[in-house]
Amino acid sequence: MAIVLDILKNDPRPVLPAPMRHPEKAHRPDRPVQAKKPDWIRVKAPGSPAWEETRKIVREHGLVTVCEEAGCPNIGECWEKRHATFMIMGDTCTRACAFCNVRTGLPQGLDADEPEKIADSVAKLGLHHVVITSVDRDDLKDGGAEHFARTIGAIRRASPATTVEILTPDFLRKDGALERVVAARPDVFNHNMETVPGKYLTVRPGARYFHSVRLLQRVKELDPAIFTKSGIMVGLGEERNEVVQLMDDLRSAEVDFLTIGQYLQPTKKHHEVVRFVPPDEFKTYETTAYSKGFLLVSATPLTRSSHHAGEDFARLQAVRRARLAPARSA
Repeated sequence: MAIVLDILKNDPRPVLPAPMRHPEKAHRPDRPVQAKKPDWIRVKAPGSPAWEETRKIVREHGLVTVCEEAGCPNIGECWEKRHATFMIMGDTCTRACAFCNVRTGLPQGLDADEPEKIADSVAKLGLHHVVITSVDRDDLKDGGAEHFARTIGAIRRASPATTVEILTPDFLRKDGALERVVAARPDVFNHNMETVPGKYLTVRPGARYFHSVRLLQRVKELDPAIFTKSGIMVGLGEERNEVVQLMDDLRSAEVDFLTIGQYLQPTKKHHEVVRFVPPDEFKTYETTAYSKGFLLVSATPLTRSSHHAGEDFARLQAVRRARLAPARSA
């Protein structure tokens, strides 16, 4: 992630040392870091006028983006296109996943004005499609469900033509939270599985695999019109048969869209990259996933949950219309 770290050298926000950003990892043994990355996951450094304008709007409104917090390698491409994934409810997560670079600890209270700030930024950027995600807020009674709903509503009022995609936490043990978010009617409901079930204890210890599958299934039960989406990383030591089984589990939950990308290690305290998966293997995952009935699949080394989200939403709509057409004409 050297490219992203170079970008953040000019970030005016205070930079905390790694042990303070991830206090729970401070005393863990260092993990080996792959010094040389394959050519197929290298990206161009950002710096275009459009990128600077997006960055300026984000800073002016005091907003948090997962693009920066998670060190996404696609930040240059996305911000140049004026696409940013906004992260609501602060920059501090109550979980401590082994793969994630988002700050961990005790979060501050919610900003009651944040939904309107997000909506104003969406309008100023002229976004046709926006992605809203969040940190895990296990400290809140509803896990932040009401805040998600308020943000969706504010965007609808400020930019009625903008489609809204949300990437949510799992709302584990938060009764009624999912129902509140679905009632706000996002266009796409994304919740990432992140990895195969056998890796949950080491990669995503605060989550439960089958709860996440059930969460996605429940969205479809509540509102079949909402597109559902989930993503995983590979290169964490998973086996191919485990990935294929995960595909079957997601299709049983009627998930529409699957994303698969290469895991990249943020620091030496995070889970190591066991393997860089070559592009041809991603292609075989894509072929397999389509054969199982997903409406859309994105499987490349640089695939991330929100990468090309607007274009992908248009493709999802087109595929659904095409599949429904024969039934309507019968």
